[in-house]
Amino acid sequence: HLVQVRERIRINGQPISKDLFNKYFWLVYNRLEETKDPAHASMPAYFRFLTIMAFHVFLQEKVDLAVVEVGIGGTYDCTNIIRAPVVCGVSSLGIDHTSILGDTMEKIAWQKGGIFKPGVPAFTVAQPERPLEVLRERAQERECPLYLCPELDDFEEGCQGLELGLAGAHQRSNAALALQLARTWLQRRGCQGLGELKEVPPSTELLGRPVPLAPAFQLTDAMIQGLRDTEWLGRTQVLSHGPVTWYLDGAHTTSSIQACVRWFRQAALNQDKPHDGSEVRVLLFNATGDRDTAALLKLLVPCHFDYAVFCPNFTEVSVANNADQQNFNVTLENALTRCLENQRTWTRLLEEKVGQDPWLPSPV
Repeated sequence: HLVQVRERIRINGQPISKDLFNKYFWLVYNRLEETKDPAHASMPAYFRFLTIMAFHVFLQEKVDLAVVEVGIGGTYDCTNIIRAPVVCGVSSLGIDHTSILGDTMEKIAWQKGGIFKPGVPAFTVAQPERPLEVLRERAQERECPLYLCPELDDFEEGCQGLELGLAGAHQRSNAALALQLARTWLQRRGCQGLGELKEVPPSTELLGRPVPLAPAFQLTDAMIQGLRDTEWLGRTQVLSHGPVTWYLDGAHTTSSIQACVRWFRQAALNQDKPHDGSEVRVLLFNATGDRDTAALLKLLVPCHFDYAVFCPNFTEVSVANNADQQNFNVTLENALTRCLENQRTWTRLLEEKVGQDPWLPSPV
């Protein structure tokens, strides 16, 4: 969550109310406390508890559809207890959580494919050859029909270019995946007027590996509006506050940092910087867990920041006077030590870059 933990459990897009959160938190907590095994008298961990609570909320509030995002990986994630979901989706793979999921894209793909279920359609987007092959093998093991999403361009035939509420070219593949997942559920519900399916060329292949390509279809007005109105705070978000403009993104893998840099250069660096020094570009950076921050910072060097600030991931004093912004797993001392390491890495990268930057004019 960004600000409050209630963001993690939403109904109709809105975080559940404080009253509902309070009611269901204590109901689940007390039930678990009463029934826990005396020999192993511990409560579920943070994310696992919230997952149990989310399922309880969705059941009690009688939602028509629950969209459940895995925590880490898929195979062994606590969200992966749904025996027969309507549909499954795997977005673009990246290297993350390597201590848990493995240190290669193939190992991570194996973990992600663990959400596939027998007879339940699954969709993914363009992936590198070997990870896609692993996903296909996992789907075959589990007798799950796996399809590749067509490009968003394929949905634009016969209509004007689709406008996305989320900036960045990488969001186009996410949008294509969302459309396939939404259509599958609507079709399952027997909804009419979903638009004609478009023909797929026979034996469609991606990088030499045959994965059936799902057909594109004519979008409904509601789908077009949904793509246009989508908001995702903290992702490619531009926020103006007085004379300062913030460019916010939660990227934390090499591939997502690359996408973030492409967006930032398009959004902020396409205009020349004034020579009078009235504009200063500052990087505010933080990373948690076991991520390779040196690899992430290296990708940010071409953005030509004037200054860089490295901060911990939690506040010591919360304006809202709540614990939602506190991190009790890491001490402040450890977090500040990490900040110092990041600062040293950044300084070293800048020193290595001097005189080698193709963006800078050649010395006379």
